[in-house]
Amino acid sequence: MAVAHAPFLAYSRAKSESPVKPAALPKTAGAEAAIASEADIRTGLTEHLSRLWRYGLVLSRKRDVAEDLVQQTCVRALERAAQFEPGTRLDRWLFSILHSIWLNEIRASKVRQGQGFADAEEALVFDGAGATETHVAATQLLRKVDALPEAQRSAVFLAYVEGLAYREVAEILNIPIGTVMSRLAAARARLSAETAEGGRP
Repeated sequence: MAVAHAPFLAYSRAKSESPVKPAALPKTAGAEAAIASEADIRTGLTEHLSRLWRYGLVLSRKRDVAEDLVQQTCVRALERAAQFEPGTRLDRWLFSILHSIWLNEIRASKVRQGQGFADAEEALVFDGAGATETHVAATQLLRKVDALPEAQRSAVFLAYVEGLAYREVAEILNIPIGTVMSRLAAARARLSAETAEGGRP
């Protein structure tokens, strides 16, 4: 998915005719920081597109909705580039934006009805970086995750597929870390029960 590289006129500043005042220096520094942050986000978006799309697919179960989620996430991230804190994890910030869009806009409009979950083999993209064993294990997990309730599905995907820490999952989902642990425990119990039932003659 291509991300437009249009110039952000809001960050451009015309040269002033009057002498430079000392108070103007912090504003200039702030503008430079915003531009640097925007550039970092543009680069990071390209690197994280496949991960964002997988998370959008886990949430929505629809390819077209997942694509819309990623597009809106990219737009919002660029619009709010100045809010990104340099030195923090960009992927966690992007996941938070996507999750917020899903809760506030996409899910509210009930666009998920009518289509099932896309095949996990196609949904899981490692960009050539993952080992075969990891790919197979994650694919199997993603297929099982589809049967979980949405709250558990999100927590399991972020923690076990994306490998985020419980604290990071809690911040993305905007819930207490104890709730994350409870959801993961419930999901593990459910998956274990289904695995045991599947192994019975």
